[in-house]
Amino acid sequence: MALYDKGIEIGRFDVSTSRFGLGDRPGSCATPLGKLEVAEKIGTGAPLGMKFKDRRPTGEIVPVNAPGRDPIVTRILWLKGQEPQNQHAYSRTIYIHGTAEEWKIGTPASYGCIRMRSRDILTLFDTIGTGAGVEISTEPLPPLPPSATTPPAPTLAEAHAAPAPPL
Repeated sequence: MALYDKGIEIGRFDVSTSRFGLGDRPGSCATPLGKLEVAEKIGTGAPLGMKFKDRRPTGEIVPVNAPGRDPIVTRILWLKGQEPQNQHAYSRTIYIHGTAEEWKIGTPASYGCIRMRSRDILTLFDTIGTGAGVEISTEPLPPLPPSATTPPAPTLAEAHAAPAPPL
């Protein structure tokens, strides 16, 4: 997932989508494609790992990668479709949300939603507002600019510890 502000990428996150494929048919558990928007933000102020049931905090904090646990945690961004191909997203309760199963991030694992690590959904939640545009696509993200992939320069101590390059 890439996060943009006025067309400039400001963040990138690993996510998971549905293990049941793509689509918007009610009852399909598939992830809808196309242009959507954040209709509601749920969970302001909840601690990392807070379990939500029916969009309400339960009071239970679920640790990351707790065995046998797969609840919605930390924050919820409830999506509303903006096109005929995703018109059921809101009624299907398609969210971007935190997952306790962080070890599954990057693989198809959800029941239609976009899953994120708790720290990542917290960052996203605190950055965007209701009405923010979301586009779900099968296209790969554009490559990061070279400056974003260049390793940091060595520190002064590392530079002095390294042998001098041959002349």
